[in-house]
Amino acid sequence: MSTRARIAFLKGHGTENDFVIVPDPENTIELPPAAVAALCDRRAGIGGDGLLHVVRSAAHPEARHMASEAEWFMDYRNGDGSVAEMCGNGVRVFARYLQRAGHVAEGDLAVATRGGVKTVHIAKTASGSGSVGDITVGMGKALLPEGDVTVRVGERSWPARNVNMGNPHAVAFVDDLAHAGNLYAPPPFSPASAYPDGVNVEFVVDRGPRHVALRVHERGSGETRSCGTGACAVAVATARRDGADPAVTGTPVTYTVDVPGGTLVITERPDGEIEMTGPAVIVAEGEIDAEWLESFLR
Repeated sequence: MSTRARIAFLKGHGTENDFVIVPDPENTIELPPAAVAALCDRRAGIGGDGLLHVVRSAAHPEARHMASEAEWFMDYRNGDGSVAEMCGNGVRVFARYLQRAGHVAEGDLAVATRGGVKTVHIAKTASGSGSVGDITVGMGKALLPEGDVTVRVGERSWPARNVNMGNPHAVAFVDDLAHAGNLYAPPPFSPASAYPDGVNVEFVVDRGPRHVALRVHERGSGETRSCGTGACAVAVATARRDGADPAVTGTPVTYTVDVPGGTLVITERPDGEIEMTGPAVIVAEGEIDAEWLESFLR
């Protein structure tokens, strides 16, 4: 990569889960973990909970097998530079970028991720409204691994529901979201064998009928303002706690999930597929200093 190369970036968020977006259709920009972490640093970099590397599926070795289903691959990285399988809020922001760049229009599209191909619907907006429509993402099916899990914060501990949304989650129901503590460090969990690669931990309280609120520690990022896969995991765990299983009843179940940065609406269908609807906003664009970025490649 030449130091004279123009390296574009954008900044976006979905319910205040924010991302650095690096368009790189032909996969020519090297982004090692140290560079990603530097870009996501809120004081010395651009700042974000994670990074969305926008690549054509055919140009990325991890996504070529999905190229016939989805033109674009979301090469997602956590804020510490580590690779992640999936990010629900990230998919919505990724789709909004593709729309802004003219690669896709309102309507349906497919996005390749390490968690598989995700179906996305960009809602149409009313003429002259000046706003953009919400984006719905088909998040796939939840897996509910067997086995008891416990999470702990300080002297308190809670049983947690193990839910996998393409990435692992531990969902704990608490009396007060403040009991989650500061969530800077990963909450301890047991047994260690339940999550050999770490886990996202959601703490959940009830707000009303089919309405909950959460706080979350995302592995590799700390506490974030929102977590899309986490909201889906919470909706599924809450539904089972409430005795609702669409696969059994044949009736979809919808939960409103408040996150610190806004609200997401999660629907689980009788076929097990989960849909997440929420906003996605692009707030800025500019250029990364190539020489600065190259310093992390040496």
